[in-house]
Amino acid sequence: MPVTVEIPVEKWMGKVLEVTLGATADEGGTRSHTVTVGGETTLPFLHFEGEIPNPPCIAIEIADRRPDDWSPLLVEAWGDVMDDPATWAKAAEEAGADLILLQLSLTKDGDTPTTAADARAAARAVLEATGLPILIFGPGQVDADNELLVAVAEEAAGERVVLGVCDEKNYRTIVAAALAHGHLVNARTAMDVNLAKQLNILISDMGLPLDRILMDPTTAGLGYGMEYGYSVMERLRIAALQGDKMTQLPMLVTPGYEAWRQKEAKVGEGVPESWGDWRERAILWETLTATALIESGADIVVMRHPEAVKRVKAFIERLMK
Repeated sequence: MPVTVEIPVEKWMGKVLEVTLGATADEGGTRSHTVTVGGETTLPFLHFEGEIPNPPCIAIEIADRRPDDWSPLLVEAWGDVMDDPATWAKAAEEAGADLILLQLSLTKDGDTPTTAADARAAARAVLEATGLPILIFGPGQVDADNELLVAVAEEAAGERVVLGVCDEKNYRTIVAAALAHGHLVNARTAMDVNLAKQLNILISDMGLPLDRILMDPTTAGLGYGMEYGYSVMERLRIAALQGDKMTQLPMLVTPGYEAWRQKEAKVGEGVPESWGDWRERAILWETLTATALIESGADIVVMRHPEAVKRVKAFIERLMK
């Protein structure tokens, strides 16, 4: 006789907030469309258990100048478009990006500091080159981030840009800029559930609505501690579904940066022959890092190689069916 097996279904009381990036002309911006992430009422891709109204999205990372520390394989993939952020943004859109992340550099040429005017010009060029929603991240030093992101926030007023990285050292300045000009922020903490929750509380206390905050719990690359980041993201998502309001924010992580700074992806010489073809290995390193993090609850993954983007998009499409 056939046996009927009942699949146990978890009933969650909480829900991940929906966050919308970008603003169209009707909303005071110039984007061709907006992108909404979040809204889940269940763990990743358990469609039988709850709703997953919005698929995870891919942001392609570009820079305001040609990076001097990227793998030769990435330089080969993007070519001359890396010399101009506007051209690079167009190429990234054609490569399948849902979002564009503009990374601002600390210097223009290795010596001359990037100025507020430089950051404004780069942001304006990218906004005019693509209709996709934009994220703009500073170079990662508090003083420079504050100077450049305040200028960028004013330049992109009304576009609902995501400003980052917002952390415990600089959140006051960046959140104030987001409040003044209608933007969102990316809140980054070390891999820790309580730290992530605390930063969300601090940002919210300044008056920025929770639906204008992305939570960035930090991750690592495949083979370099990704499993710990995975577990933190998983615990954050479970807490959100259990009703913890300050963890109910969509999550953004950067598998492109993490994967491509590891030897397995970055280096093609002086490694064991058993590692196989360098290009395929490197693309797989980014692809597997991104797909694992999507399974742990990432709503936005920031990526670098167009072939890895293609593979991850196909992965998302399959899991959303």
